[in-house]
Amino acid sequence: MFGYEDQIKKIWMLSREYGQLAGAGGVKDVVSQLAEALARKNTRSLHVVLPLYGFVNAREQGFKPLSDPFCPDRILRLQIDMHQPDKRILEEVHYYYKKIKKVNLYLVDADRYRQKSDVYTYSEKDENLVPWQKKSMGHHDFFAMNLLLQKAALELMIVLGEKPDVIHCHDGHTAVLPALIRENAGYRNYFRATGCIVTIHNAGYGYHQEVIDIPYAASITALPQHVIEANQLDLKFDPFLVAGHYAILNTVSENYARELRETDSDSLTGWLGHELLRRNVVLEGVTNGIDPEFFCSAAIAGDKSELLFYPGKEEDTLAGKKCCKEMLLALLQPGATFDGVQCFGGLAKNTHHPLFTFIGRLSEQKGIDIFMAVLDDFLRQHPNVQVLIFGNGASDINSGLIRMVERQEFHGRVCFLQGFSTEMANRVYAAGDFFVIPSRYEPCGLTDFIAQLFGNIPIVHNVGGLVKVIDGVTGIAYAGNSPDDLLEALERALVVYRNDKLKRKIQLQAAKAIEQNYTWTKVMRKYLELYLKARKQQLCRE
Repeated sequence: MFGYEDQIKKIWMLSREYGQLAGAGGVKDVVSQLAEALARKNTRSLHVVLPLYGFVNAREQGFKPLSDPFCPDRILRLQIDMHQPDKRILEEVHYYYKKIKKVNLYLVDADRYRQKSDVYTYSEKDENLVPWQKKSMGHHDFFAMNLLLQKAALELMIVLGEKPDVIHCHDGHTAVLPALIRENAGYRNYFRATGCIVTIHNAGYGYHQEVIDIPYAASITALPQHVIEANQLDLKFDPFLVAGHYAILNTVSENYARELRETDSDSLTGWLGHELLRRNVVLEGVTNGIDPEFFCSAAIAGDKSELLFYPGKEEDTLAGKKCCKEMLLALLQPGATFDGVQCFGGLAKNTHHPLFTFIGRLSEQKGIDIFMAVLDDFLRQHPNVQVLIFGNGASDINSGLIRMVERQEFHGRVCFLQGFSTEMANRVYAAGDFFVIPSRYEPCGLTDFIAQLFGNIPIVHNVGGLVKVIDGVTGIAYAGNSPDDLLEALERALVVYRNDKLKRKIQLQAAKAIEQNYTWTKVMRKYLELYLKARKQQLCRE
């Protein structure tokens, strides 16, 4: 008798982000680490399709053009229907291929993607070339980018003769696919035994990938008019909503799934969760996992063994963590620049001062405004405290942080790193004593995991997936969402900092909790159960 792990053998995934190839947030880590965990079993094949953006040099990274299986000496080129209401459009794509850690990776090469120098938004380079392409503004053709990826992936599967047991679609960018293969005649019979799952990594405003131009949505998707009309949220065609009819839906923590369906925090999604509940669509919750091997001091140590430390080993005094702090403080001097990162302000070279860190998008969702609101009082009351904020956001937030670090009273105590670099992020995680996550909502949160693996104790707003941080056990958690609530949590962190025994106990318990409950080896089994459920659900329809 085969178990559920043996019944799902062919898995395809679609994503706009993947590992070190292309990323803008935690989705890149979730997709790549889940794929690699699933691919470790030799009887299981794992395939991932994503765009070939203009900033990715496929050949330099070892990818090769995919040959046409019907004519191996020629590159595979396909024509994809991308019709507009008043115009018949075919877009040509070809593909690059490489196997990485047993995962078959396909990059969709098309003019539309080559023109993009960032995953989701226009960059400063784009604005310099075309003035209306304002930096940080979302791509104007986002829906076409999404549909091209989904259709190009389906056509690739057909050409390769691949009939997946399940197709796993990540976020709203790929959520129309389940409807495409059930409603469009060109796909319906070929994929009749294929189940679909759609993972909602973030249901907030801006993440649905909805489109307000209904005739355009109908034309480019080629979905029946009744499907388009029946799946609108706030008069916009919504990919998550349409996915609810044709796929298993899940989000990235059990608590976030509950909040979307049962609490007023769903107002931040345009009431998507409540609409799914009204339609009797089940929203599963699977808390994201993490691979500790990717997030440890070895990632920054290189050949410097003195930088190595292991927060999850009781015998480790974390002397290496102190070295990491010394090294980072030496780097953070006013005007310093790093690859993709500019330094504003600086920090005094004193490892005895508690260092509070923040890494993430500088947005209201991440609560950066709440953190900024308490810093004045907190820094005045505690003259030894140091704060390091790393990320990028809207120009007004960036400007506000730059003004703050330039104030004389905060000289040597507050630093703002604008931009992003994985290498620098790892250095900050490794150096910090506390990691502040004041998010207004958080579907899962990976930064709390990463901080814990680096011995950087998280201070979290107890919401969404952040409820996995247990107050006083694996970190510091607070319930309210006001500046006063955060300030009280920061004060409690200082009490922990002064108690070496308690601080070390929290670090140990946090690392052990991840190892016991949240590695991908354990979490992937929950996805395999959903895959089997999706496939059985489809087979029952036939």
